[in-house]
Amino acid sequence: MPFRPVDELREFARGVTGGTWKRALFRAAILAVVIAGGALLVAWSGLVSVAASSGHTQLTYLFLDFAKRNAVELQSGGVAVSPSGDPALVLKGAGHYATGCAPCHGAPGHRRSVVSRQMTPTPPLYSERFSRWNAEEMFWIVKHGIKYTGMPAWPALQRDDEIRAMVSFLEKLPDMSPEEYDRLAYGPAFGFTEEEIPAIELSALADELSPAIADCARCHGFDGRGRGEGAFPKLAGQSEAYLLASLQAFANGTRHSGIMQPAAANLDDRTLRALAAWYAGLPADGNSRTSPDNAAIARGSLIAAAGIPERGVPACSQCHGPGGERNPMYPDLAGQYADYLVLQLELFKAGTRGGTPYAHIMNTVTRRMAEEDVRAVALYYASLPAAGNGDAEK
Repeated sequence: MPFRPVDELREFARGVTGGTWKRALFRAAILAVVIAGGALLVAWSGLVSVAASSGHTQLTYLFLDFAKRNAVELQSGGVAVSPSGDPALVLKGAGHYATGCAPCHGAPGHRRSVVSRQMTPTPPLYSERFSRWNAEEMFWIVKHGIKYTGMPAWPALQRDDEIRAMVSFLEKLPDMSPEEYDRLAYGPAFGFTEEEIPAIELSALADELSPAIADCARCHGFDGRGRGEGAFPKLAGQSEAYLLASLQAFANGTRHSGIMQPAAANLDDRTLRALAAWYAGLPADGNSRTSPDNAAIARGSLIAAAGIPERGVPACSQCHGPGGERNPMYPDLAGQYADYLVLQLELFKAGTRGGTPYAHIMNTVTRRMAEEDVRAVALYYASLPAAGNGDAEK
């Protein structure tokens, strides 16, 4: 009797699978193996085009877009983002968008980079797509990014507050005029000349630092006073040691910020030291606008002077003034923006702040403070005149 391989294989399969449902399962398994093997063979052959220049077929694009849309809609379901028209949040988002997002997505009055237009898929224009997503979906995309599109995750996943600021800005962006965008994104750095930079005597060091200073000034102002909205802290007059330690912490990621880490990490240590010395040398005068809540300010004054002994909260003034000799690694708080101080204290309380080698002290202290204590202390320090250069007014 002649040997027939196909019949023998069929007989073998029949013996292995037995009943009808087992036979169907066996066939499905064989089919899966064949398909996987064929896909592996095609990939091994090198025939699959991975060139960005080849683009996607319309069918591929529609399928990927369909999958992306549904994935974002499902996975953003647990996100809660309250609508916010807070000018400080919009301003904070604008500062990062100009450097981190506009090259790919464009901006009012600013085209996308030539390089981004050669990507596959091409990053969507802000005017075409940003209005397509709701706030929760935008939050999820900014935080987690999207695989295979060039859209990165937020560099500091701990900083939901920064991501909310980005969403606040993105909600406004589609209807924004070029003039408004430039004001928000660049502020005093837009179109500056050396003669227009206040408080700068152009030494050789200043000439060398001009590009870095211009970049910093988009958020912190050329005068180091944070552009007056509370979105960014005042740097002028802080101690050089504290500013340098903070910049180094941002650069190495021990102080988390998706906005500051990319900026600081691109600078060498010599430039970081020069920037710290620069801002430390600027005059810090004036106080910040505060709520007319005199009772809260009085409560903050008491905590700053005596702490909250029953909860083990030490007096703030021991480290942050006003008055007395202090460690230069501790920042002066007098005249700082109240909203900024509240945010930092909340980050310390959540254990996500990081910073100088002394940051862990604040993690312990803030966990013993109630929400009203945090607000009171912030309002008190914001109400004080800033003395600067490490010497708070006595």
